[in-house]
Amino acid sequence: MSVPAFSDIAKAANDLLNKDFYHLSAGTIEVKNNTPNNVAFKVTGKSSHDKVTTGALEGKFVDKPNGLTLTQTWNTANILETKIEMADNLAKGLKAEGIFSFLPATSAPGAKCNLHFKQSNFHGRAFFDLLKGPTANIDAMVGSEGFLAGASAGYDVAKAKITGYSAAVGYHALTYSAAITATDNLSVFAASYYHKVNSQVEAGSKATWNSKSGNAVGLEVAAKYRLDPVSFVKAKINDRGVAAVAYNVLLREGVTLGVGASFDTQKLDQATHKVGTSFTFES
Repeated sequence: MSVPAFSDIAKAANDLLNKDFYHLSAGTIEVKNNTPNNVAFKVTGKSSHDKVTTGALEGKFVDKPNGLTLTQTWNTANILETKIEMADNLAKGLKAEGIFSFLPATSAPGAKCNLHFKQSNFHGRAFFDLLKGPTANIDAMVGSEGFLAGASAGYDVAKAKITGYSAAVGYHALTYSAAITATDNLSVFAASYYHKVNSQVEAGSKATWNSKSGNAVGLEVAAKYRLDPVSFVKAKINDRGVAAVAYNVLLREGVTLGVGASFDTQKLDQATHKVGTSFTFES
């Protein structure tokens, strides 16, 4: 089993708790199209519960033989972004990224450089913001026989000081995983667990404690049940009594519908509940 990136040590549990819950937006639409010449287009649109609409247009060109990927994005905030990725060109397991952005309204440019280096028992990353600071964020993860340990740190070159640090340990197996993370300068602690019970059922939980906010511990539990090969349902609830449910179904080849809702079980008589839908079209 490969070693994940530092931020992905609890990915299975986090995805179960956060992904495919559609109540967070009133409506979401995503259209994907792949062309014969290795160019992929994606259009996304989202309407929030505050009646704010956002969207983005993305084009991606992939040259697999040369390990080159070019992605260009334009969103409704009028931000233009170009991302260039080169994988395994300089060394086996090394991926270099250059991300360049431009905001026409203010003529504000942006330039970032990222490095990813992955081997059988190691996964390291470095993120550099060349124009803001400049700043550097570096993390690394090592693993052996399912056991994982990693750390991350941020550094501001202009101020010549460390801006933050985190640490994590975990264990990954084929059907379950567990992780403990300490973020925000080792002040916010989280313990997560994920279990794939069988081909139909998944379950997970996460407990979080912020040492700066007192002794209260936040808790979330979630479950996923696959109804059949083309549909599944999910449900979760937290310690504050906020519950969410979701349903995802492949209506036909290339068309996916998602419906979700959240309810505050302690305020059922108040207008705090949310409902959302999502459509994905792919060809």
